[in-house]
Amino acid sequence: MIHDIAPHIYQNAWSPRQAGPNSTVLLFQKGRFLCSQKNGLHYPTFRQLGLDPAESEYLFSIDQQEYYRPLQQPAVIPEEYSFEPQVLLRTAEPRFEAFAGFVGGQLDGWYRDNRFCGRCGTPLKPDQKERMLRCPNCQNMVYPKICPGIIVAVIHQDKLLLTKYANRPYANWALIAGFTEIGEPIEDTVRREVMEEVGLKVKDITFYRSQPWAFSSSLLCGFFAHLDGSDEITLQQDELAQACWMSADEIDLEPDKMSLTREMIMLFKAGRR
Repeated sequence: MIHDIAPHIYQNAWSPRQAGPNSTVLLFQKGRFLCSQKNGLHYPTFRQLGLDPAESEYLFSIDQQEYYRPLQQPAVIPEEYSFEPQVLLRTAEPRFEAFAGFVGGQLDGWYRDNRFCGRCGTPLKPDQKERMLRCPNCQNMVYPKICPGIIVAVIHQDKLLLTKYANRPYANWALIAGFTEIGEPIEDTVRREVMEEVGLKVKDITFYRSQPWAFSSSLLCGFFAHLDGSDEITLQQDELAQACWMSADEIDLEPDKMSLTREMIMLFKAGRR
């Protein structure tokens, strides 16, 4: 998955660090990010963009490389760099740099969307002790948004329940997924989402592993479960275009090194469920 970047080490603890001229810049505009694909994915420095390193916010480090969000826009973009759609991060190499763009986009969106206090309207200020925005007027504290959600691989005998989303750009096979509601245990999210989207009951719900999914500020929790009762599917048509039971031999997908969904499907296909 995209966050599996070993032997590289992601260090997300915030600290009031000062960028230098050669520090790495993660710059985003309207769903696109500035990068070069010459000899692999990489990002510009403050020096290359002609930006003041003092006008920046520290994001995170990978190994000894620090990544920053600039508070200014460059006057000129160097020739080898261009703004590319964030979907490029699904396949770009090296993977640790793709992961940097993945997480950087989530943090950039959080800073961009929380310029003012939602309680009193005062401009928010970065805290100096942790990654948090504080209102100097009413002391409201705003932390990065993380939305819990589930992905569930529902198994019935020797078949897996696969779905296709309705009205979304992603058109390949996927698993049942959804966000946890207020006051809802995450295991109940599994039961509710399966019932809502395909009208089925499940049992033997077993946690597999989790994945940060920056495109929707989510923390996805993957589960395997078994069908409990009838296997007749009742499709929620505003959410799904298709849903069907497939055997391992019928699944025509390849590993994508990106998503928890694909990893779980491939585990089933390989018989390691």
